[in-house]
Amino acid sequence: MIRRPPRSTLFPYTTLFRSALAALAATGFFVDLLRSYFFRPRQHVAAYTAGIGFFALATWALFLGVAFGWASATFRTFYLFGAIINVPFLALGSMFLVAGRRSGHVMLFFLFPLFAISVPMTLAEPFVGVLPAGGVPAGSELFASGFGPRMWAAVSGGIGTTVLIVLAVVSIVRFRDRDRRIITANLLIVAGTAAAAAGGTGLALGEASGFAVSLLAAATFIWAGFRVAQGARASHLPESAVRVLEPT
Repeated sequence: MIRRPPRSTLFPYTTLFRSALAALAATGFFVDLLRSYFFRPRQHVAAYTAGIGFFALATWALFLGVAFGWASATFRTFYLFGAIINVPFLALGSMFLVAGRRSGHVMLFFLFPLFAISVPMTLAEPFVGVLPAGGVPAGSELFASGFGPRMWAAVSGGIGTTVLIVLAVVSIVRFRDRDRRIITANLLIVAGTAAAAAGGTGLALGEASGFAVSLLAAATFIWAGFRVAQGARASHLPESAVRVLEPT
């Protein structure tokens, strides 16, 4: 019986092209957010900037790994910033934006131990397998199950996605009779977050072939949501809405 090779080895150039597009989209969004933060510093924009910056790091690491072969540093960067850290920072941005400064600080306080454990563990955890010559390696191929990077990827992705979706629903309900663009922006952000979470979960469970597509979709949808929200903010919203959109 002939065993079919992995999909990522059948279409290396497709994966390379997708990872390049995802990296460029995430980098463009990061620059857009960075300009917005420098123009008017706000805590939620800082958190979103960090989250999308981590997306960009992960996708560039993916591109380098697919193009030139994987090394320990490349894969650990790809896994840490693509499957563990990015979504919680996006959730933190939404917490600052929708729930306010105090709630954002509380969430940040609880994120510290998660990062304090998961970051050094991902950087130091020994591989149980050998880095492949090509394709996109999955976490299940290189990290053992149990208390380790794969568990933290599932935990951080689950918590971050839940927070983002709940806050998006709260914002939709709050603005349903005020500005439909806020609803559209939140739906786009939810779609992007779902794509990012799906890619990170797949990476944790061993399915890595679609990760570049998930990152490209996430960067595109969340960037679109951010731009729509920016347009709504610039319109003549009621003062109460402005206070919600731009917490002090």
